[in-house]
Amino acid sequence: MSFAKNWIRKDIQSLNAYHVPEPIECLKLDAMESPFSPNQDFEKEFLQHLSKVDINRYPEPSAREVIKSLRSLMNIDENHGVLLGNGSDELIQLIALACNEGDTILSFSPSFVMYEMIAKFSRLNYIDSPLIDFDIDLENTLQLIKETQPKLIFIAYPNNPTGNLFDKNKIKAIIESTDALVVIDEAYYAYSRDSFLDDLSNYENILLLRTVSKIGFAGARLGLMIGASELIEEFNKIRLPYNINSLTQSAATFLLEKKEYLLEKAKEIIKERERVYQYLLNRSEVDVYPSDANFLLLKVADANHLFQFLIDNNILIKNLSNAKNLDNFLRVTIGYENENDAFMRALDQYYGE
Repeated sequence: MSFAKNWIRKDIQSLNAYHVPEPIECLKLDAMESPFSPNQDFEKEFLQHLSKVDINRYPEPSAREVIKSLRSLMNIDENHGVLLGNGSDELIQLIALACNEGDTILSFSPSFVMYEMIAKFSRLNYIDSPLIDFDIDLENTLQLIKETQPKLIFIAYPNNPTGNLFDKNKIKAIIESTDALVVIDEAYYAYSRDSFLDDLSNYENILLLRTVSKIGFAGARLGLMIGASELIEEFNKIRLPYNINSLTQSAATFLLEKKEYLLEKAKEIIKERERVYQYLLNRSEVDVYPSDANFLLLKVADANHLFQFLIDNNILIKNLSNAKNLDNFLRVTIGYENENDAFMRALDQYYGE
């Protein structure tokens, strides 16, 4: 047996790595990125701003200017604490690290795969409550909470990969039923009709996660945790020093101040989402689901075949057919108008106009 097989934890060896496809030359509608890059409109000013970074020095440890910009962009109350991470994934892992070994994490199925993966990395138990028609089965969930006494509950709002908002009253019932920390993951807040931001002060056992990846900053890898100052202070003890690098801080500080630009682009994506949704509703071969995110979930009879057809036509979307409870499902990110047109033309070609 090899050194690696002897040395690495057996439970780690049994896992599959999070799969990110190698980049290919195509129209990329698979990763829920915004097609709009803010530095395209402000390139000269942006590059001048970046040129001032002292790359030989460590970054500002608390990223105070970035937090200030995020508070303004997202209207975060000064009474709430904010902690930054190298993407939301780092913050999910940081929360898990605060648990005791063997504690239980509860989430839903299908939902964001990193909740389960990070639970396993952290030697925590993971259980999920299957969704019914992509909404929370409250009775089953409350029973699971009673039986397993989870330390953590992750709720994606809107949910990924389904795109819908769960019934908010069900989420409130869950929060009120437990001593667990309930983490509301609002990665797609910019495209959603609702949020728990105004509910933070009403519950002591909730945290919000957000990211700027979906609004044009996926390459910056910047996520944020919002919650009671006391909770944020405790999680800050686990955060690794200098986790937000100087270039990310400088870029984010500059670009996040373009609040009106970012809000305008989010509205454009919402408008395009509705246009593509209406097109898909009229295709009898496709079941499309309502979305409060920057993507749409589709079910077709032949997902693998359609996925390959799109690849052959230089269009990459996400094939979810191998995911739990998502056989024959695909997910398409909303792109530029011309990109969405190309996707719809390809479907017309595949199914016939």
